[in-house]
Amino acid sequence: MAKKGNRILLLLECTACKARNYISEKNKVNTPDKITELNKFCTKCKKHTPHKEQTRLK
Repeated sequence: MAKKGNRILLLLECTACKARNYISEKNKVNTPDKITELNKFCTKCKKHTPHKEQTRLK
């Protein structure tokens, strides 16, 4: 069974209103750079907006 040692948690923040809406995880070995942009639905703006990677969780 695979270990979760290389996976880290991160927050996705709306670029329009700066609300942190989503928690996701990524593999730090395969994608060491920050996620550029993902279009997600912002519950505060009530529309689809680009979200960027913010501070990482432990």
